[in-house]
Amino acid sequence: MSLETILPWAAAGGITCFIFALTTMFSGNKSRASERLDELRDPSLRRGAAGADKSPGGGSVSDAIGKAAPKLSKALESKSELEQSNLKVRLANAGYNSPNASQFYLAIKVFSLGAGAFMGLGYGTMMYGMTQKAWMALAVGGGLGFYIPELILMILRSSRQGKIFLQLPDALDLLVVCVEAGLGLDAGMRRVAEELSDTAPEVCSELDAANMHMQMGRPRREVLRELGIRTGVDDVRALAAILIQADKFGSSIAQALRVQSDSMRVKRRQIAEEKAAATAVKMIFPLVLFIFPGIFVVLVGPAAIMLINNLLNA
Repeated sequence: MSLETILPWAAAGGITCFIFALTTMFSGNKSRASERLDELRDPSLRRGAAGADKSPGGGSVSDAIGKAAPKLSKALESKSELEQSNLKVRLANAGYNSPNASQFYLAIKVFSLGAGAFMGLGYGTMMYGMTQKAWMALAVGGGLGFYIPELILMILRSSRQGKIFLQLPDALDLLVVCVEAGLGLDAGMRRVAEELSDTAPEVCSELDAANMHMQMGRPRREVLRELGIRTGVDDVRALAAILIQADKFGSSIAQALRVQSDSMRVKRRQIAEEKAAATAVKMIFPLVLFIFPGIFVVLVGPAAIMLINNLLNA
C-alpha cells in the first residue's frame, strides 16, 4: 500500500483515539470530596439511597457529557458578562432555561466543530489525498460544524416566538375571564396554565415558571419583567409593562388585560390581511414559470402545427 492510501486512515485513527482519550479523561471517577459535595446538593446520590448508583464505576453517557461540558465550553466561553447574558437570553427564548444551558450549548458547538473538521478531513483525503484541497475541506467542515448549532438555535427561537405570539390572545381572553370572575392575577395565571396546557404549551410553560417564581417570594414586578425578557416577544413585553403599571398605580388589571387582548387580536388580524394581500403578488412567479407555459402550449401548439404543415405542403 502506498503512503497516500495509509495516511488518511492513520489520521482518522489518531483523531478517534484523541476523542476517546478526552472522553475517558472527562468521565473519570471523582474524588471523595467532590462526591460528598454532590451528595449534599442531591440527597438521592447518597450511598444506600433508593435509586442511587451503587456500582463503583457506574457512569452513564449523560453523566460523562455533563462532566465534559464545563471543560469543553471554556474554549468558547466569553469573559464579558454582557455576551454571557445575551447567550442566556437567546437560549431562554428558544425554551432552554436551565442554568447549565449555556455550557451545554458551547460544548455542543465545540463537539460540532470537531465532528465537522473530522468529516471534512475524511472527505478531503478520500477525494483529493493529503493535498491543499483536503485541508480546505477540513476548514470548511469545521466552519459548517461550528455555525450549525447557531442556525438551529435561531430556527428554534423564531419558531417558539411565533407560537407564543399566536397562542397569547387566547390565553389573555381566558385570563380576563378568570380575573373578572374574582380570581387574583396569580391564581388566574395558574388556572390558564392548567386549562391551556395542551393547546398552548409554550405560553403555559412560561406562566408556570412565572407562578413558581412568585410562589418562591420574588416580587411580581421582577417576575413579569423577566417573563417578557425570557420569551423575547414584543407583545409579552408590552403585557408585562401594562401589568407592572397596573400593579404600581392600583388600576384595574382586568381592564388592562382586555385592552391588551383586543390590541393583539387587531394586530393578528392585520397580519393576516397583509399576508392575504401579498398572496396575489407571490402567485405571479408560479403562474409565469409553471402554469403559463402549459397554457401557451395548449393554445398556440395546434396553430403552430397547422402552420408548419401548411409551410411544408406549399
